[in-house]
Amino acid sequence: MKIQLPLFLLLLVLIGCQQKENEALTQELVSIETDKIYDKLVKIRRDFHANPELAGNEKRSQEIIKQYLLDLGIEVETGIYGHSVVGILKGEKEGKKIAWRADMDALPNGFPDEVEFKSKIKGVQHGCGHDVHLAIGLGIAEILAKHKESINGTVYFIFQPEEETFVGAKRMVDQGLFSKIKPDEIYGLHITALPVGQIMVKPNEMFAYQKRIRIKLKNELSKEEAKELAKKVYSSLSRSQTNSKPWEIQHISDPQIGLMNPNTIFKDYLIMDENFDIHSEKDTLFLEAYLYETTQSNLQKIIPKIQQLIGEHSYKDKLLSVSFIQENPTVVNDEKLTKSAIKTLNRIDGDLVSADYGQIPYFNDDFAYFQQKVPGVYFFLGGSNMEKGITAMNHAPNFKVDEESIKIGVRSFSSLIIERLKEK
Repeated sequence: MKIQLPLFLLLLVLIGCQQKENEALTQELVSIETDKIYDKLVKIRRDFHANPELAGNEKRSQEIIKQYLLDLGIEVETGIYGHSVVGILKGEKEGKKIAWRADMDALPNGFPDEVEFKSKIKGVQHGCGHDVHLAIGLGIAEILAKHKESINGTVYFIFQPEEETFVGAKRMVDQGLFSKIKPDEIYGLHITALPVGQIMVKPNEMFAYQKRIRIKLKNELSKEEAKELAKKVYSSLSRSQTNSKPWEIQHISDPQIGLMNPNTIFKDYLIMDENFDIHSEKDTLFLEAYLYETTQSNLQKIIPKIQQLIGEHSYKDKLLSVSFIQENPTVVNDEKLTKSAIKTLNRIDGDLVSADYGQIPYFNDDFAYFQQKVPGVYFFLGGSNMEKGITAMNHAPNFKVDEESIKIGVRSFSSLIIERLKEK
């Protein structure tokens, strides 16, 4: 068949326009699909919230997640560790392999839970937002499964148990997670007390490094002398910027001193428990406290500094040892992936991502163990809405989440994964 040159050129133009239109529709389609399943995801989130399960007990959650994924036509693996679920969605063609992680467990607490769908389990609550994480993870899985034919590559959905006890991720890794799936990159998020509609991320450390220090001495100090020594250690080590109080984490979203301001109070600090845990066992006295340090290179200076302090004190002959008895790794975002993700998310939805200039104390996430094996990015997703009286401060009384965050999470991160799969 012969085609006249002008007609041939016109066809090329039309094909090119159609391809551009399809590309432009990708995010629009994700948004439409997200709106369609939003009410269903809210219902699922509320069900998880009403039926929370502590770390190691996520059996009901596992069954719900497993069936949801199977109904989407996603391959499911539940034998890796504990009550974990791994969904495997293979696209039509070979390509990049991307993992999305959502944590499953609830908290042991009896805080007020002033919602209609409050916990039915006494002393157990989803007071950290993992119920929201699960709904977002299932929503992303549904969006991508419905458009499997347009995916080049593989997406893994890791539903991880036992995050609150900081063991689930490590045990999944130790039990061979990454010998069964081989992602090129991994992503996850945490709902937090930022305004709903806001996503925050930064390269490198998202949290301060958390350690627990133990000072062992001969049990020859009085209670008052032990308190005096603990106070000297606290005064010697604690550090913060002038006139700042980085332990006041309720200010993380404050536009003047919060994380999004270059002059944030949440950088360059070492916070310690002011009240040490002081106890004795037979001939040994123990002084223990948690500390939170923003700068990794400073960590190696802490033990020698305490040894020097006690060595200059009258208690030097009573010192037995100084050591870290707990050293959890911290979340460290891959710099290249983080910059790419920020660029992609902002291109998808305007200035969606807010800059993060600090590190949050007290909190941490065992997602860090996944990042030790696979380059990854961990995001903060805003869940607060002051106009509605909703404050998503994790582990705090009256923790609540604006459920619009579910829609934002599904829409934004489905689109991010789609865009990442397009890249070689």
